[in-house]
Amino acid sequence: MCAEGPNVSRIKESKVERAKRGGRFLRGSITEVLASEAQAFAHDDVQLLKFHGVYQQEDRDARAVRRLTGKDTPTRFMIRSRIPGGRLNADQYLTFDRLAEQVSYNRSLRITTRQTLQLHGVIKKELRATIAGIHRSLVTTLAACGDIGRNVMAPPAPRADPTYRALRTLADTISDALAPRTHAYSEIWLDGERVVDDVEPLYGASYLPRKFKVGIALPEDNAVDVYTQDVGLIAVTQDEGPASTLRGVDVVVGGGLGLTHRKADTFARLASPLGFVTAEQAPILVCALVGLFRDHGERGDRKHARLKYLIEDWGPERFRAALEARLPFSIAPWVEVGKLAYRDWLGRHEQGDGRVFYGVHIPNGRIIDTPEARLKSALAETVAAVRPGVVLTPTQNLLLTDLTPENAAVVAQILSAYGAAPRALSPLRRYAMACPALPTCGLALAESERFMPQLLDALEPALAARGLEHETISIRMTGCPNGCARPYAADLGIVGRRAGHYDLYVGGRLSGDRLAFLWTEQVAACGIVPALEPLLDLWAEERRGDEGLGELARRLFAGDAPHPITTGAKQPAASDALVSLTA
Repeated sequence: MCAEGPNVSRIKESKVERAKRGGRFLRGSITEVLASEAQAFAHDDVQLLKFHGVYQQEDRDARAVRRLTGKDTPTRFMIRSRIPGGRLNADQYLTFDRLAEQVSYNRSLRITTRQTLQLHGVIKKELRATIAGIHRSLVTTLAACGDIGRNVMAPPAPRADPTYRALRTLADTISDALAPRTHAYSEIWLDGERVVDDVEPLYGASYLPRKFKVGIALPEDNAVDVYTQDVGLIAVTQDEGPASTLRGVDVVVGGGLGLTHRKADTFARLASPLGFVTAEQAPILVCALVGLFRDHGERGDRKHARLKYLIEDWGPERFRAALEARLPFSIAPWVEVGKLAYRDWLGRHEQGDGRVFYGVHIPNGRIIDTPEARLKSALAETVAAVRPGVVLTPTQNLLLTDLTPENAAVVAQILSAYGAAPRALSPLRRYAMACPALPTCGLALAESERFMPQLLDALEPALAARGLEHETISIRMTGCPNGCARPYAADLGIVGRRAGHYDLYVGGRLSGDRLAFLWTEQVAACGIVPALEPLLDLWAEERRGDEGLGELARRLFAGDAPHPITTGAKQPAASDALVSLTA
């Protein structure tokens, strides 16, 4: 499905590019280091490990102890799986639950904002057995990380109607098309037969300049934040009798939220509409975009190595012409589908086939037992008892699917018995997301997941004092500017700048089709709520109808016009971004 193409060499090449090019299709010396007494991997292998779904990390809380005692602490690893659309069966979920008990340093599972699962704190000697255990459940970690097509996102609801079924199939098809073909994964982790002459028909020996993200949405179900993807596909339906079917997809390209503090030529960008293709053409188009990025993306400066920068550097006309030259079909005109909406699917819902599904709120995606609620134990017992399907959502929640009405009642009983029964959530808590950050992420500049509960506790009274406690607001926090929790598309984005300090962004919205702008910089953690109070006062006093916080901030302070994410950054106008690539 994906045509082979050249992997163009670069005169200027980063250290990561050299590691990939010399890595023998993701092998490096990983096998030899695994068999050695070394606790950690060197730079080149660290880069190659990411393609296998493994990040080399450390417990950053232990740094102070190490400095005082001089004793090394074990290198830790994060293992991430690739799960298209976040769909698991009961046995697969229970495998992850069991592995978390055995190898995760806090026995928890972590749902990511790309509908995958992570295990944190794994030590080196447990890597091979853990990855092999995941593989035996028919899930892989290959291509969950690294400079490659990442996990393909899709609407999480297990609805039985033809459109939802078609989008699930499309996610699987694209995921299969973007999967690497190297045998290194089976050789290293599964004791596979060693292959001398390996090939990568799509990626070539150096793979991509950086990661490449694909997300699929419905106009009425945009939990994937489709405009933040390198390639976003928005379902276009047509009515056939009592149900609607998938006619094709509108395509948006060039989204991406990562940026670098104090580097003005990096910026968040919403994807630009490209046009319409059929469902059968969509995987071919995605592969063509991958090939274009592979051959022309930046390989010298990794901070400028995303599809969004290629579009900005080339301009829309050159980019579109280069893409169309790689396609065996023409891109049709954009089909208007209306405004996007957000769904989180919490609580009980009908599937449309006589069965129901049940959405469970997972604060910040952390499945863990605490003294207040034994959520991990409750979910494990529930899955073992009623054998549901499990879907991980783009908002770090979890759906238990394919339930009979009787089993749905059993789910509620088990959750209640473990203190994890659904409770009324304020909109602030319902729509809050945070990345893991400290202590596991090596890129984190400040706290995120561990700080979010304290921030919500302080922000809720501030909203209530102004009569805003029932208003919809999306708040997203990250420990660094890479934007894993998608803060730059939220009403309120809180981005780690340095230890204990954050940049505050406002102006996005829950539907995920607007960018936030910088409100204030380097605010101490204890000063976040005071810094926001003037804006909350304006929201209470000057909003128009059901205007959200982000919309009000944009109207009052950005003139409803686009605003660069960083001072001096080149960020296209929202109106231009929405039309610049259409024919």
